[in-house]
Amino acid sequence: MYPKCLNKIIDSFKDLPGIGEKTAERLAFALINFNEEKLTSFADAIVDVRDKLSHCHVCGNITDNDVCNICSDKSRDGKIVFVVEKAKDISLFEKINVYNCKYHVLGGLISPLEGIGPDDININSLLNRIEKENIEELILALKPSIEGETTMQYIKKFFEKTGVKVTRIATGIPMGTDIEYIDSMTLEFALEGRKDI
Repeated sequence: MYPKCLNKIIDSFKDLPGIGEKTAERLAFALINFNEEKLTSFADAIVDVRDKLSHCHVCGNITDNDVCNICSDKSRDGKIVFVVEKAKDISLFEKINVYNCKYHVLGGLISPLEGIGPDDININSLLNRIEKENIEELILALKPSIEGETTMQYIKKFFEKTGVKVTRIATGIPMGTDIEYIDSMTLEFALEGRKDI
């Protein structure tokens, strides 16, 4: 129905998460209305993502250098490392600006049902960092799911002989949520993480 090149763009947009047929068409037609300079800039940005971005050799974060800006920042506290699943998770902690520490990206979670084991995620490089750097604490900031729990338990056991303190961020009931709508796993975590008031 559409020219081949337009169908190709629509199909490419549909590969993005949360983009269906109609949204992909709307985005493709928006590109048609771009002037030549804006369209060239858009295309160049996509090529730059392909050609210039990679993973930091130290932590696994997204970078356009061998080592990301966070790892190369000497003012950061290298004794504390936040362990996250995805590079995108780093931006959440950076926005709240509570800890001026470093990070480590696992690139996934252990999931035996999906055939993902400890060797399939970025744990061995974390061990190498602990041996080379003066890391005192790992703060596990992984999602509260079966896979997240499995990964956290594995990391805790894996690092217990290193002398590094392994903690996890608290999980529980979100502000403003009615308790009747909370799942049992979240309630269990909320009870385990209870504090004095």
